[in-house]
Amino acid sequence: MTEKGQQDGSRQRIDKWLFFARVVKSRSLAQSLIAAGAVTLNGGACNQPSRTIKAGDRIELLLDRRDIVLVVRAAGDRRGPFEEARSLYDDLTPPPDEQRRLTPFERSQRGLGAGGSGKGER
Repeated sequence: MTEKGQQDGSRQRIDKWLFFARVVKSRSLAQSLIAAGAVTLNGGACNQPSRTIKAGDRIELLLDRRDIVLVVRAAGDRRGPFEEARSLYDDLTPPPDEQRRLTPFERSQRGLGAGGSGKGER
């Protein structure tokens, strides 16, 4: 049941790798992100979940609250613990910007410094 590229450990499907690296919770979620155009591979669009990746490839994911930039170190064998998954990639994601923590819709709904009402304000 192993794929031909999986035997030598050098190549792997991108949806499978995203799942093994614990970037997404399921392969179907990885497939839907790829279909939506939220994944780029080496600067080019990646629109097929069956696209193979290898060590040294750069993957960029555009998610709702943050963008992730990863460089593939190795193909995964299974979805293991976090420490094992972390060894599959180098994270090049820039630090989060304070203004980008909230989505544009959330920023428009909240005024600056407008938190929940405190006990003294009631």
